[in-house]
This record gives sequence, structure tokens and C-alpha cells, in this order.
Amino acid sequence: MTDSHSSEEEAAEAKAAASPLTRIGEARWILLTALCAVVYGIFTYGVSLWSSIVAMLALTSVAAFVPRRSVNRRVKLKAQREIRKMWPGTGMKVTVDALPTPCFVADGRGITRYVNAQAQSLYQGVKPGDPLSFSLRAPSLLEAFDRVCSTGQTERISWVEKVPTETSYEAHIAPIYMPGSNTAERPQSLPDFILVVIQDLTENRRLERMRSDFVANASHELRTPLASLTGFIETLQGPAKNDREAQDRFLSIMLDQAGRMRRLIDDILSLSRIELKAHVRPDSVVDFCEVVRHTSDALSPLAKDLNVTIRLNMPDQAARVMGERDELIQVTENLIENALKYGSEGEFVDVSLSAQSDAAAATGWELSIRDYGDGIPTEHLPRLTERFYRVDVESSRALKGTGLGLAIVKHILTRHRARLDVESEPGNGAVFKVFLPSIIEGEGTDEAAST
Repeated sequence: MTDSHSSEEEAAEAKAAASPLTRIGEARWILLTALCAVVYGIFTYGVSLWSSIVAMLALTSVAAFVPRRSVNRRVKLKAQREIRKMWPGTGMKVTVDALPTPCFVADGRGITRYVNAQAQSLYQGVKPGDPLSFSLRAPSLLEAFDRVCSTGQTERISWVEKVPTETSYEAHIAPIYMPGSNTAERPQSLPDFILVVIQDLTENRRLERMRSDFVANASHELRTPLASLTGFIETLQGPAKNDREAQDRFLSIMLDQAGRMRRLIDDILSLSRIELKAHVRPDSVVDFCEVVRHTSDALSPLAKDLNVTIRLNMPDQAARVMGERDELIQVTENLIENALKYGSEGEFVDVSLSAQSDAAAATGWELSIRDYGDGIPTEHLPRLTERFYRVDVESSRALKGTGLGLAIVKHILTRHRARLDVESEPGNGAVFKVFLPSIIEGEGTDEAAST
């Protein structure tokens, strides 16, 4: 409905309300009662006929020309229109609730008027009546909201939040003008409502980053084994074509290089899968003590081959944490395997699990893995969890390392809201500590710990 239609209706309504006949009709019962009283007075008390007629004419004039209910009606209608402009109607609410993404409905002043269930779950504590800036704190989003209010044009904005993990969002902001609003002058008037639709693009961004990282890192790491394989194949096709001894030696080296490529690709894919769900916290209950024991038993053959003894120090009770069992096994396996390979000179690897409290007074379980090898120089400690970073490239490749093990550990622990600390001095071995928060009362499910 346009403004002209609305104005015409209001004018017609006002004209009808101002009609004397309309007003007399509204007061008909009062006038009829007065007429009965006059007739009764004439026949019972002998009231003058002319006086009665004058009184009735005066009463009828008052009823015809003095406004009463029509004014109240206009006041009520105006109040109802103002309420409709302040709060969205049922139809708008039902539509917003049907959308699968978080949606905010705010007025032209930036006051939240309605939010759907998805927005309430993502932004806990948001409620109608609060300024929109209480929930959406991204400066670029608020600036786009102000532009939509002033120009009446739809906008699309993207931004990144760093805490607690890096997440990417996109918002679609559109003005809403209700029927009867001054649509002819949109740039000069505030919209009745502003619809803000938010979409989480984190997985899409991570997928794009995964592709670019794979091309950049994998191509660099795969170049050496591919060059070796190519060289050996050319040799087998040429000078060593009939040399049985050289063929056996070269095929063995080629098998090692192919195994190196397979391990590298497996680790890259594993890291990519973890990154894709890094912002989704696990919701299952796991016995961390059972995970450590299982991993230690699985690595006992490797420890025996390296002449290293794994010494376990486990608590008697279950160490219940929120986590994904396979990923926690991968963390424990990478750390213990690194301790076995790079600390084999010490003959022992100590693995202990104990209840601890961190600096923020949060309770949890701390896994400590200590080796007695050569240790790690201090300058390398801050970069240990970087992709493809190696303290000693030659020894790492000789031990079949890919340079991605600790990067995988870091991303898994980030997803579990856990922490990794490394302590080492050259000649005194290294200690890797993992702190996992305990289950908060009422958190998680009532399921038994995963086995």
C-alpha cells in the first residue's frame, strides 16, 4: 500500500467521523432516552412543550457537532500504527524463524526487535530491546548497518573473528519498509526495520586455505622424492637395464621414497580434515587414561626396536574429558613416537597422567611425556608446531618424519580447547605437556566413556 492510498483512507475516515449524521447516529441511544424523558415530563408533570422541544434541539446539536468517539478511534489507530512500526508482526517473525541461518530484526535506530533461534544459540544472551551492538560487535558490520539506515540500500559485508578460534562470517543487511511508510522518501527516512542475516563461512575459507596450502607445501616436500624416483627409473631403463644387483638396490630406495610420499600425503590430508572442523568442539566423553594406555601398548614394538623402555604413571580413576577418541590417540601417538625416535639415547621415556590446575584455576588432566635425549635448542621451541618445520631436516627424514606431526597435535588440541607446553634444554631431554580441561558438571552427555 502506498502513501497516497493510506492518506486517502485516513482522509475518508476523518470526513466520515466529522459528519453530523454519523455523530447523531453514535448518540442515538442517548437521544432516544432523552426523548422518552421529555415525553414523560410533558404528560406527567405538565412541562412546557416548547421548552422540551428546545432542550431536545440543543441536545441533538451537541451530539451532532461535538466530536467524541471518533477522536478516540483515531488516537487508538495511530497508537496501533506506532506499535506496528516498533515491533515486527507475527508474519515477519514466522518468516525469520524459518530461515536456517542466524537472523536479527532491528529498527532504524539499531535496537534489536527480534532474533530467531539460530541467532540465540550463536549469540547467547541476546534479547529484544537491547542495542544491536551488544551482540554484533564487528565494526565493519555496524558501519554497514548505519549505511543501510541512511541510504536504504542493501549491503553485504564479510569479517573475521579471531577468538576463540578464527572464524569467518558474512552478513546480508537489508532495509524493510512496512505498508503505509513513506517509501517515496526512503533516503530521507529511517527504515521501519533492518534485517541482518549472518552466514558462517569458516568451513569454506578453511577449504580454500587447505587447497592453497596443499599446493604450496606439498609441491615443495614432494619434489625431492619425485626427483629421486624419476632418476632411478631413468637409470633402470638405461645403464642399469641389465644389472640385476643395481635394480634390487634402486628398487629398494624407490620403495622408501614412495613410502615417504605416502606418509606425507596422509599427514597433509589428516591435517586438512582436522582444520575443517577446528571450530567445532567435540561433544563425546572419553577416558584419557585408557587412550594413553592403548597408545603406549601400540608403540611398544617400536620402543623395543629402539631399545627404549616406556615407563607409565597412570591414575587409578578414569580421566574423563570431552574429546574425540581417535584424535586424542593421534596426539598421544605423535608425542610418544617423537620421544622414542628423537630421545632414544636416553633409554627411557616417561609417560604420566595426573590431575592438575592451570594458571586460570581451571581443573583438568595433564599428560606429560619426557625423554632423556639430546633435547631441543631454545631458539627452536616457538616454531615446533609450524607446518614442515624441522629442528634437523636430515635426521627427521632419516626417521621417516614429515614435519607435520606437531602441527597436527596443535590443531587437534585447539579443537579440544586444550594446551601444549614444551620444556627442553640441550643435553637434558625434552618434556611435552598436554593440558585437557575436565568435564564441567552437567556438560556433555550421560554416555559412558568411549572405549
